[in-house]
Amino acid sequence: MERIITNKLLAWKNTQKNRLPLVLYGARQVGKTYTLLHFGREYYKNTVYVNFERMPVISEFFGGDLNPGRIIRFLEEYFSDTIIPGQTLLIFDEIQSCERALTSLKYFAEEAPEYHVAAAGSLLGVAIHREQYSFPVGKVLLKTMYPLRFDEFLVATGNSHFVSLIREHFETMREMPDQTHKELMQWLRRYLFVGGMPAAVKKYLEEDSLINIPELQTMILSAYTADMAKYSTASECTKIQNAFRSLPAQLAKNNKKFQYKLIRKGATAGLFGESISWLVMSGIVLECNRVTRGEVPLAVTQDLSSFKLYMSDVGLLSAASGIMPENIIRQELSDVFKGALAENYVAQTLAACGHKLFYWTSDSPAAEVDFLLQKEGRVIPAEVKYDVNVHAKSMRHFSNMYHPAQMIRISARNFGQDEHGMRSIPLYAAFCI
Repeated sequence: MERIITNKLLAWKNTQKNRLPLVLYGARQVGKTYTLLHFGREYYKNTVYVNFERMPVISEFFGGDLNPGRIIRFLEEYFSDTIIPGQTLLIFDEIQSCERALTSLKYFAEEAPEYHVAAAGSLLGVAIHREQYSFPVGKVLLKTMYPLRFDEFLVATGNSHFVSLIREHFETMREMPDQTHKELMQWLRRYLFVGGMPAAVKKYLEEDSLINIPELQTMILSAYTADMAKYSTASECTKIQNAFRSLPAQLAKNNKKFQYKLIRKGATAGLFGESISWLVMSGIVLECNRVTRGEVPLAVTQDLSSFKLYMSDVGLLSAASGIMPENIIRQELSDVFKGALAENYVAQTLAACGHKLFYWTSDSPAAEVDFLLQKEGRVIPAEVKYDVNVHAKSMRHFSNMYHPAQMIRISARNFGQDEHGMRSIPLYAAFCI
């Protein structure tokens, strides 16, 4: 599968000065290992792959001197392969399992930048917040990897011609031909069910069917649950799992603000705050924080006590909610949950495009804008709807208060722009934003 992050990996490889070791971070099973191995095969003479979970002898070796020359000589002998500066990709996988390997990246940056070292970690965000970890701040290039975006899904399913067509219509805001628009919305609905986890996409491609996708997605969810037990204490694990299992219920309501009472009666931020942080740091969920003002910079007006949580992958949300293929294709879902799927899809797409996630509410009158984007020194409000029937009361209220230069509605409607400057962006074009 072609991954857009390959372009960032190429830019890193071609850096002429001060190249830092690369750390590829993201939730488990988003394709980090596959992408690095594929990148090594395509763009390097050879690849040396170290997995710190599966190779304890190498982990033990890193307990000694972290001199890069010593490490390189040991790995060459261990793998019977030559590590050539600029021509060999050295991959440190599951690096969160070896604290000293993570620390060694600092010395590669300072003493041996000629070696191309790429590390990957599924739960690196959790690991580096442990007290014993000394993360080499400023000595690594950190990149986050997400599930396949919808444009990557189109390429994987043999529909790459649609990607350039969508981008063209996004730039010009011309309506997509009606039949093409309908076909793209059908593909979008499939994506809402399959999601962007590479294993689920691969299974869909192999079987050309949605029937067995939920079983595989359930296995991925079970792997996440196993990680919760492995990388947390027994008491914390239960709280993390309960918070995670509450997500479908959190999103299946009109007010999608995270409510602790939906985890269990009497739950509070004091009891479950660390569990929420674990889920966010692991990359399993995406956090969208409320801001109190629609002005630049958004981050300084965050209300950290009010937030929404989304699944990192909309397909996993479908699986966790018990949705069946026919429910998506026949559009048999409740209006509230259709909205949840659309919002989760847009959240993960915006995150994968590099946007920080914020939303805005006001009390009088009651209004909420689903997402606020800070782009090129401006704030752009965006609302999300699953269907074509849309209302803009909250957006008008926001517009009257802050007078944004641009407003976006992401829905099942075709491209267009109304007299108030509201741009209509079809759901399938969210990756263009």
